[in-house]
Amino acid sequence: MRVESEAELAEAVAGATGPLTIRGGGTRGLGASQGAVLETGGLSGITLYEPGALTVVVRAGTPLDEIEQALAAENQRLAFEPMDHRPLLGTNGTPTIGGVVAANVSGPRRIQAGACRDFMLGVRFVDGSGTVIKNGGRVMKNVTGYDLVKLMTGSRGTLGVLTEVSLKVLPRPETQACVVLDGLGDEAAVAAMARALGSPFEVTGAAHFPRGADGQPVTMLRIEGFEKSVSYRAGRLRDMFGGQAVRVDDDPDSVAASWLAVRDVQALAGREGDVWRISCKPSDGPALAARLSAEAHHFDWGGGLIWALLPVGTDARARLGEFRGHATRVRGTGDAPALQPEPGPLAALSDGLRTRFDPRGILNPGLMTA
Repeated sequence: MRVESEAELAEAVAGATGPLTIRGGGTRGLGASQGAVLETGGLSGITLYEPGALTVVVRAGTPLDEIEQALAAENQRLAFEPMDHRPLLGTNGTPTIGGVVAANVSGPRRIQAGACRDFMLGVRFVDGSGTVIKNGGRVMKNVTGYDLVKLMTGSRGTLGVLTEVSLKVLPRPETQACVVLDGLGDEAAVAAMARALGSPFEVTGAAHFPRGADGQPVTMLRIEGFEKSVSYRAGRLRDMFGGQAVRVDDDPDSVAASWLAVRDVQALAGREGDVWRISCKPSDGPALAARLSAEAHHFDWGGGLIWALLPVGTDARARLGEFRGHATRVRGTGDAPALQPEPGPLAALSDGLRTRFDPRGILNPGLMTA
């Protein structure tokens, strides 16, 4: 079932007699589908764009490429750098802004700019009873009661079906460069990234690969902004690590390609096995990676995000044991839940919210516990 308007969506949800699987662009999948598929790709289009106010309002089914092209024409961008899952998952389809918001998809720049959730200004959605609800607007402001803008971001369609979102956008930088450290082990690399992120040089990306393109360890630190500022800050970072093998890539196209690969986890694309995403304290990252004994792994977010390739059916949580963070199976199958199980009190709170917004339990049922 494909809907073309918010009214059609509300009617479809209100009239549903069983579970609904919400599908946007069809580029991701998490958990087993239940019931009829409800496609929201027909809810497409940019309804308002005010470059001077740094705001854009778009229908949930709008392709991400369409939004990014419109922003680029005004020299602006989505600063949270949403990942394209297609290379990693081997899927087709078209990424939509609704899917990005529903999963709170955020890329390497999260460590500096924030997550998708931090750029959300307003939402419109249809809840599980078929009621259209609006929250927020085109300016950032405090709210009372439920902050539905934040609540809907990352809820994966289990509280309601997004129909429209309002977002804050930011200017595109004039240029970018990458300071590259060669030959560091995991612990030394995470320490170096922490040092760089703690410096005044505004690092917007920090990633480490134990095996780079040439098979040797490589640590990457991204700098963005005005050309003279980027040159100065990259030079200062290079001097900071002058006692190590360090170089600066100042070709904007080369830097963009490198960080696109980081964003989309291209190093693990097309390789057999299950892919796990582990969010943790950066200082815990090296020890957790060692526990995983993964066939391949690398770090993003300065060590706070580990991407790991494990044998098919392997439960990363069993290898990790207790730790401060969460592990998500992004690709693969197995008996373990794909999402990190919530502690009892938090699970009860989440269940209560889902009951409030979807009393019949028909929107992506079981997805958050699958």
